[in-house]
Amino acid sequence: MIRFALSRLAQVLFTIWAITVLVFALSHATGSPLDTLLPDDATPEQIAALTSRLGLDQPYHIQYLRFLGSALQGDFGDSLRWRGEPALGLVLDRLPATLSLGGLAVLISLAVALPLGVVAATRKDSWIDLLARAIALLGQAIPAFWLGIVLIWVFAVWLQWLPTSGQGGLRHMILPAIAIAWFQIAALVRLTRSAMLDVLDTEYVKLARIKGLAESRVVWKHAFVNAASVPLTYFGILAGSVLTGSIVVETVFSWPGTGWLAIEAIRGRDFPVIQAVVLFFAVIFLAANYLVDLLYAWLDPRVRHG
Repeated sequence: MIRFALSRLAQVLFTIWAITVLVFALSHATGSPLDTLLPDDATPEQIAALTSRLGLDQPYHIQYLRFLGSALQGDFGDSLRWRGEPALGLVLDRLPATLSLGGLAVLISLAVALPLGVVAATRKDSWIDLLARAIALLGQAIPAFWLGIVLIWVFAVWLQWLPTSGQGGLRHMILPAIAIAWFQIAALVRLTRSAMLDVLDTEYVKLARIKGLAESRVVWKHAFVNAASVPLTYFGILAGSVLTGSIVVETVFSWPGTGWLAIEAIRGRDFPVIQAVVLFFAVIFLAANYLVDLLYAWLDPRVRHG
């Protein structure tokens, strides 16, 4: 188990390093921040002074090494758009709003997808199975931003049940959380249904039914417990993608989280904030998948000995 854990950890660290290279390169490919920080009539002296202060006059490999060394210490520099604010501090300030929205999206995904997948498998080819498959198909075909706009039009503008945007109580979180959870519900329904169909056809489930056990006990205690390892492997992706998927949804609903911060930083060519947001999301995503890998290896010895 220790060897498996160290091997996976080495892969995670290598992936993080590769992401730092991509983030640094892509953030600089968006253009120079001087265009947004200086007026159109800036003098050559002003341009040269700001270029030197930001370190943009140095070779790219020197800039990258400085960026990497500071990032390892949790220092991404000060924001170029929000003057005087540390980039990582801005991310951490916006993080609670994103976590609350993502947490609600995860709860909605699990509460809807797992029971629906189980029932669809136990009642194969029934109307509820067709409904589950339709939800799975539409969930993976409909973009989150388009669904968010439709939800606003139906429930906020037409029915006037919920607010259109902004941060507030639970009523403000319902529509964006559903928009984030929709794709995850589709994926979890498909995985749960497929895993349950495989398990329900095994000999020990047939034996449990022959012994006269209640159908609910056969389904939930014997079948679902053994089928849960399949959707469990997706949980790491689910936990990470609700954060990364919040970028577009937060913009649609004007939710002041890290996703909205990332969009504003990209518009302002704020390199430090862009790098801090992307790396922070990447670390969370990889950490969630790493923990799921360890849990899956602990549950299934074939994985760690494979």
